[in-house]
Amino acid sequence: MALVGAFFLTFLAVPVVIEIAARNRLFDLPSARKIHKRRISYLGGAAIFAGFLISNMLFVPEETRPELRFYLSAVVIVFLLGLKDDLSDLSAMNKLIGQLIVASVLIFAGGLRLEGMYGLFGLREVPELFSYALTYATIIVVMNAFNLIDGVDGLATSLGIVSVCVFGVYFAASEQLVLAMMAFSLGGSLIAFLIFNHQPARIFMGDSGSLLIGTVNSILVIRFIHIASDPAAVLPMNASVAFGFAVLFVPLLDTLRMFTVRLLKGHSPFRPDRNHLHHLLLDKGLSHFQITLTCVFLNLLFLGAAWYFSFLGSTPLLLTEVAIGFMLMGVLYFTRPVVVAAESEVDTPVIDINSNLDAKAE
Repeated sequence: MALVGAFFLTFLAVPVVIEIAARNRLFDLPSARKIHKRRISYLGGAAIFAGFLISNMLFVPEETRPELRFYLSAVVIVFLLGLKDDLSDLSAMNKLIGQLIVASVLIFAGGLRLEGMYGLFGLREVPELFSYALTYATIIVVMNAFNLIDGVDGLATSLGIVSVCVFGVYFAASEQLVLAMMAFSLGGSLIAFLIFNHQPARIFMGDSGSLLIGTVNSILVIRFIHIASDPAAVLPMNASVAFGFAVLFVPLLDTLRMFTVRLLKGHSPFRPDRNHLHHLLLDKGLSHFQITLTCVFLNLLFLGAAWYFSFLGSTPLLLTEVAIGFMLMGVLYFTRPVVVAAESEVDTPVIDINSNLDAKAE
């Protein structure tokens, strides 16, 4: 019911958002660093947010809402943060401060915390301060992973559908009703949004949508690791950390690789460039649809492998996932056409997506 309700709410909301964006000239304009060649609305996150939030309010049982209210409060904050960034670009520092506030709500009000390493590298118990730092880092990285992977039509949406449906099935089977409802509500919204977001996209989700997907997935993956690592759980898992990473494999690996490459070059990890996985695949001549299928297949492949080899434990499995993933991306990076990799493209001035608002005001 949560999935179907969210689907229809978002399906009805998207055309309204497109009309409002067209009326107010709220478009993402083409530029040298961007892939699309025409004006497209970037407020799709509002439709995803509406379907997700209303579905949770309608279908989550009353007795379970105290746990849910802090999660939804964080989602509301991150949606407003993303919407603000969509309408008037926020600096990287202001975005980070906003994300830290969201993480604080989840950790201190919602009780969301990684209490240890859950067997990773042979560690379980860790100091409390390290536990909080690890939780903050996990939330921020997962939140931004979907924001950074949102580069071609349907990609972030499709990967989001995969992750929340996998988590949703696990939590439903584990009798974790609130978490299952959150996952399936977002899944329904994303399935409806994909109808309008696949190539050629009629609307983009913007930061308000991608940050929302990342925030919900950060909640789900942390709760999954904590629950699945408990031997007394309904469905315990020996390699919960590695499997949680595999569920979010493509967004997380691309983000970690990009941050590593930028830092090694002496650049800010938040500096925009054209070296993401989807850019490398575009340079190989793949279409948006082919890139989305490739990334979803790759994510499902590693997900299935993590499930099958979970008996190995988190440490060898996670190291193998990262090593193979970095190797595959390295092959793509070093075999790309040299002309596409020119650094001059990174520094090309970008058209302000809000300049049309200033012109209208004048």
